[in-house]
Amino acid sequence: MSGAMLQDLAQFRYRLRRFLRFSEEAARACRVTPQQHQLMLGIAGFAQDGSATISELAEFLQERNNSVVGLVERAVQSGLVHRESGATDRRQVIVSLTPRGEEILARLSELHYDEVQRMRAGFLFKSERRTGAGTQSRPAARKASA
Repeated sequence: MSGAMLQDLAQFRYRLRRFLRFSEEAARACRVTPQQHQLMLGIAGFAQDGSATISELAEFLQERNNSVVGLVERAVQSGLVHRESGATDRRQVIVSLTPRGEEILARLSELHYDEVQRMRAGFLFKSERRTGAGTQSRPAARKASA
């Protein structure tokens, strides 16, 4: 394994963790847990109709169904989501956002989108930057403007 490959992987992991830390702090600043933020994002964005089943959310969150059921229950108690039984299969649980959940998710999504745009260049590997694929890294852009 080459040193350049290890450096690329280390930088990618570092930037990914920085983004995750940003996301966790942003969620807490909006008075929800990081898990509740991910749950709301899954409801609104993973299934395209603005609602999701427990199984869909388990797939999105990469968690077991029973863990998602507990997370949904806590989110219901916090007024972020509501749940109802499926129309054709009463065993199926459909989860959707409340107006409060929609408001918080909109705020968090705007913050996250801006952060993703800011960090985008940092996720490119050195080899991609050398060949001109993508955009310049932040340090290179700073040097160019200095």
